[in-house]
Amino acid sequence: MTQESEEEKQPDETKPTARVDLPLEWTQLGKPEENKQLPIRYPEEVTDIDPEDDELIVVGTAGMKITNLGPDFHTRLNPQLKQLILRSHVIRKMEGLQGLRQLELLELYDNQVEALQCLDEGPEGAPGMTLKTLDMSYNVIRDMSPVQVCPNLVDLYLANNKLKTMAGLKGLHHLRKLDLGANRIRVMDGDELSGLVNLEELWLGKNKIERIEGLEALKKLRRLDVQSNRLTCVENLQSQQETLEELYLAHNAIDNAGASQPTGLALTFPNLSVLDLNRNQLTSTDPLVHIKSLDELWISGNLIASFDDVQSLTELDALSTIYLEYNECQKDPLYRKKLQELMPNLKQIDADLIGGLASHGLPSAPRGPALTEEERLQQLQEQIIERARAETERKGGLKK
Repeated sequence: MTQESEEEKQPDETKPTARVDLPLEWTQLGKPEENKQLPIRYPEEVTDIDPEDDELIVVGTAGMKITNLGPDFHTRLNPQLKQLILRSHVIRKMEGLQGLRQLELLELYDNQVEALQCLDEGPEGAPGMTLKTLDMSYNVIRDMSPVQVCPNLVDLYLANNKLKTMAGLKGLHHLRKLDLGANRIRVMDGDELSGLVNLEELWLGKNKIERIEGLEALKKLRRLDVQSNRLTCVENLQSQQETLEELYLAHNAIDNAGASQPTGLALTFPNLSVLDLNRNQLTSTDPLVHIKSLDELWISGNLIASFDDVQSLTELDALSTIYLEYNECQKDPLYRKKLQELMPNLKQIDADLIGGLASHGLPSAPRGPALTEEERLQQLQEQIIERARAETERKGGLKK
């Protein structure tokens, strides 16, 4: 072998090594300042669009996210399109929908839409006039007033946006479900809610609401969620006394006085079956003894010290499930046995079925709006940590 051939084999450190650019732009999704560098992708570049289909469903995948719809988007679709679902992309602007005269369902869940636009720019107010379901959750919308051009809406989802006020609702007389959870709303606007005469479900969890109010016209309401707000009392539910079936009040600051207000939980509620008061400041269950219809009661993480403080629950013959963990009384070594003796009709204590396990000892999540996979895993992790902490405290108490 010649000296020259040997030298050719030696690496030349003065020459730059080749660099391979990996298609990793998808890892920057969710960072608006980075998204400007993403390649522009239109729906037809991500999926095949059949102009004969009456629905288009495209769920974003790594590296293949739609960034733009384009002002002529509707020209590539079936004019009779009924369902348009573009979930988990990087769309910022609503546009190109004006030719869809029969659209009933529009979902841009989990995008970066900044404003509700293009809902009434087509002939005869298309597509807003025909919409029955609008799901714009997990975006960055600050003004919801454009929903007023969708008078036939039945379901409206605007959770996880940047809304500070309710607006545009008054004319939505057909609305049955409204989800405004995880926004920045401080006041339940009675003027806007006054037109929702057919509303059955109202989800307002994870806002900044200090008072339940403005529900006088909602005489068909069956589910109300105001958990994770700033409530100190429950009030103004007279119009829902006959219809309310599920009430979610977890993660507030409601004490016994706040739970005893004459226009709130002091009412009889003959159809209320699920009541969630987890993570509040109750010292006993006395304010609830008259709600004979209760099937599930969630009062974990309150200030209930002993079994005397839940003695009043013996009068609730319909009660089959109780969540009482993370109260002081749970530290009693005979916790489950005493509860069973106190309430022989129980079928479930915390996450455990009587005579079997419901979920391997982990507390189930209360009913409510559907969680994302990330939220579900985070919630499960928090529950595991709390269960471990409670078990450690219980064992420490036994050693003493």
